[in-house]
This record gives sequence, structure tokens and C-alpha cells, in this order.
Amino acid sequence: MNVNKFLPFLLLLPFLTSCTRQYKVEGVSSVTNLDGRMLYLKTLRDGQWVNLDSSEVVHGKFAMKGKVDSVQMVTLYMDDNSIMPLVLENGDITVNITDMELTAKGTPLNDALYEFIDKRNKLDEDIQKLGHKEARMVMDGADFTAVHAQLTRESDSLVNEMNLYVKKFISDNYETVLGPNVFMMLCSCLPYPVMTPQIDDILKDAPSSFKNNKMVVEFVNKAKENMQLIQEHQRLQQNRAVVNH
Repeated sequence: MNVNKFLPFLLLLPFLTSCTRQYKVEGVSSVTNLDGRMLYLKTLRDGQWVNLDSSEVVHGKFAMKGKVDSVQMVTLYMDDNSIMPLVLENGDITVNITDMELTAKGTPLNDALYEFIDKRNKLDEDIQKLGHKEARMVMDGADFTAVHAQLTRESDSLVNEMNLYVKKFISDNYETVLGPNVFMMLCSCLPYPVMTPQIDDILKDAPSSFKNNKMVVEFVNKAKENMQLIQEHQRLQQNRAVVNH
């Protein structure tokens, strides 16, 4: 047998192995009621949540690993309760669950996602603090009208900063799983699907790959239907007002 025939294949094996994309999730939790519970990685397929992996929390630790054919957004669940989003991608993902914080780090898209969530939460907290600041300043004797005008300007500035930050993050990730999924997180804050100036602004510069994403298409179609219903309702109200006048 000529061993030399097998050398090229043997040299190729490490390369082939390294190209096999695998994820490993290692988590730590200080939340006591998670101990002994099962956690699940789930993904949304055709409107149904499908289990991809699971692990029991033992002494505050859990772990999952497996092959990943393509990068995908998943959600960490305890039973039917959603805990946090994750990006299932090649590499080691470290999850930390506390009463105060949820983080997933160690891979590029998870790092980007939780840096975004952290900054957006801080901006939101700054906006919420303005209400307490207004009450404190008025109680200290400041003129209410002047204080209200000042803090309204500060609030508008922070809201504008947040909107620009959200748009930039989504636009930077139009071509990754983060773009459509963060877009849907933004849309989920609305009471029902509807087109807003912020959503219009995000969509107008988006590439076709983003606009044709199934989740985005479903939201936009429903939002446009609702906008038509709202406009029709407004027209009926105006016609009634004219008749009654």
C-alpha cells in the first residue's frame, strides 16, 4: 500500500474539521429559582417555536453545544417563558443571568447585540429619569413652566439620539440576522402593527434582502392594512362631523 496516496487527505482533515461550525453555550445564573429547571434554545419556524437544544441548570450552571448550519437568532426559554435572545453562531457563547442583568458574549454578533441592548437601555433610563428630575426641581422652587420646557428639550434630544442609534444599528446589520430581528423588537413595542416615521426611515434605505425578509414583509403588510383602516375610520369621522355640522 502506498501511504503517500493518503497524505494529501490526512493533511486536509484538520482543515475540514475546522470548517465545521459549532456553537457552545456556557451559562451562569445567580437566580435561585432557575436551579434544577430546564432551559431551552428555541427558534421560530412557520409561526411555531421549535426546540433546538436544552440543558438543566445545576448549581447555577448550564451548557449546550452542537453544530450550526447557519447563523440564526434564537431565544433562551424556561418552559414557556422567554428569557433572552441569543445569536446561534460558530464559537463559545458565555451567558450570564442575574436579577439585574442578562448578557450573552463571546461571539461577534452576540457581542454586538448586547452592546446595543445595553446602550439602548441606558438611553431609556436617562429618559425615564427626566420625570423624577422635573419633580425634584419644582419641589426645590424652580418655575414649573421653565423646568418643563427645559426637560422637554432634553427628552426630545435623548429620544432623537435613541432613534438615530437604533436606525444606525439596524442599517449596519441589514445583511445579518441582527437587522431584521432588532427591527422586529422595535416593532413589538407598538400596540399593533402600524407604519411610523421611524419605521419608514429604516425601510427607505434598506436593501431588498432586508425588505424581503419574511418577518419584515409580514409586519409591513399588516401595518399597511392597519393604516388603511385608520385612514378610512378618520374619513368616516370627518364625514359625520360635516353632516352633523
